[in-house]
Amino acid sequence: MAAKEMTLREHLEELRRRLVIVVGFVILAMIVAFVFRNPIFAFLLEPGFSQLDEKPIATEVLETVGVTFKVTLLVAFAASLPVVLYHVIMFASPGLTARERLYVFLFLPGVLIAFGAGVAFGYYVLFPPAFYFLFNFGSENVNPEIRIASYVNVITSLMFWMGVVFQIPLVLFALGRLGVVSSRWLMRRWRFAVLLAFIAAAMITPTFDPVNQTFVAVPIIVLYLFGILLARFGERLRRGARAEKAERGPGLLRRIGRRLAFWRLPGFLWRKLFRRGRGEP
Repeated sequence: MAAKEMTLREHLEELRRRLVIVVGFVILAMIVAFVFRNPIFAFLLEPGFSQLDEKPIATEVLETVGVTFKVTLLVAFAASLPVVLYHVIMFASPGLTARERLYVFLFLPGVLIAFGAGVAFGYYVLFPPAFYFLFNFGSENVNPEIRIASYVNVITSLMFWMGVVFQIPLVLFALGRLGVVSSRWLMRRWRFAVLLAFIAAAMITPTFDPVNQTFVAVPIIVLYLFGILLARFGERLRRGARAEKAERGPGLLRRIGRRLAFWRLPGFLWRKLFRRGRGEP
């Protein structure tokens, strides 16, 4: 049965209902994050200050309060991201086909897992040596006193971008599945991809030393190579779907052709009789 077409008012009502659910979930997550703010701050301070016997400082009156609400909001949004994406997809699902909805729901867990893997890689692999370098660089001349707002801005930004970087294989799979790029085209441009990986690493990492930049560039290159494999898999899925469609197409055309052949039969006999009447073979 075809889905009932919704009016503009019904669409707006559905949008309002889903926004209320999403905002309510985000507010609830913010309350929970505020209650557990001390463990959350201990978790964020671990990569940078576990090697130092000191705490970050605050140089403004409202700095600690502002950072606390910023962190609780970010944590609440990260915890609510699956709910937000689900309601966005459900709102747009009437405009999608059944196959497209299936692909979206299968793609969504992969996006969340890849983002979490990127955040975990940054937290456990990239951040400890990066912050050690930053905190000790020039310490013979300068006594570093790190502000809490500056530290939180850096670590949350790095977490976000590392989560985005780990989406590369999924993006290449989607492009290969849609036929935008091919795995052979991606493989021929691996040198260009290596150059872009080091440029992206230089932009993501807050340090200028080549060691930390290599820590970021090498995973990007590995993700690109893994993305080529996924793009090849996407090409096979695309070819399989096209072959299945081609197999279904001739069968339907043959059935239609058999039906049309019956209606063409009188015309064929009439042309034969007309040609014989004119003495043509």
